[in-house]
Amino acid sequence: MDVADCSRQCEMILDELSNAVIADRSVLESILVGYLSRGHVLLEDVPGTGKTLTARSFATALGLSASRIQFTPDLLPADVMGTHVYDERTSTFDFQAGPVFANVVLADEINRASPKTQSALLEAMEEGQVTVDGDTYELPSPFFVIATQNPAEQEGTFELPEAQKDRFAVKTSLGFPDEEGELEILDRRADRTAQTPSASTVCAQGVAEAIRDAPERVHVGREVRRYVTQVTRATREDRRVRSGASPRATQRLFEASRAVAAVGGREYATPDDVKRMAGPVLAHRLVLTPDARVENVDRRDVIDDILDRLDVPSVERQVRR
Repeated sequence: MDVADCSRQCEMILDELSNAVIADRSVLESILVGYLSRGHVLLEDVPGTGKTLTARSFATALGLSASRIQFTPDLLPADVMGTHVYDERTSTFDFQAGPVFANVVLADEINRASPKTQSALLEAMEEGQVTVDGDTYELPSPFFVIATQNPAEQEGTFELPEAQKDRFAVKTSLGFPDEEGELEILDRRADRTAQTPSASTVCAQGVAEAIRDAPERVHVGREVRRYVTQVTRATREDRRVRSGASPRATQRLFEASRAVAAVGGREYATPDDVKRMAGPVLAHRLVLTPDARVENVDRRDVIDDILDRLDVPSVERQVRR
């Protein structure tokens, strides 16, 4: 699929998501970018803002198989990945796949599970496979995790390990709707009989996988690539940051910038694409110093400050090249 076709399909997906979820379109676009860049997405918000509805609607709009895992403190890794069950008729152990075997996996309230169960997703998210009792099983393709979590100060939550945060290409937040948005929720509820809104499938068979190839056709000029590396390297030098963005984050920002360009129907990426995705891709990966945490420094503010002080390469020069 070329970039123009991908852009048109993405517009249809975003329109359908907007019909089901009252949220800023840029947030929905960030989720779609996470999918196009072959990463995973973390949604953080207080309960009741539509995180679960957004994830479910996304899977429906793309026409992909979906499963939901409700993370709780007593959830075990086998409950996520699956286990071998003894079959008395054949005297063999058969593998019973867990809910992770789906195209779109909603990991609901992931930070309510123990660190051991949270870590069980690491191989699946990074490798597209799981290993159970020494046997390796391939996951469906495409494979995309949308994890939701409540803010860390909520009772009964566990902080996600840094290694797992780094596996999420994008972290974003739906936030509370404004007054008109909240009124729109009631207007839509008054016009339907079902309590919960639903999305319709807008992608024909094979399209959901094909649109992930379009960003590979997006050109990223040398100076824009250098700008990507400058942004991520600057996070390691900021006095408020104890541990900055990793080289994996550099690649994720590059991939997300291409995906944003593809959604916009452009065959080239610009510094504005990099700036657009720097916060969602990098902020959750930063480990702040103790002093910065005491001062309640926001990770997004660190990224914004870095973007403000870095020189931006010329877009015109990159297009001509």
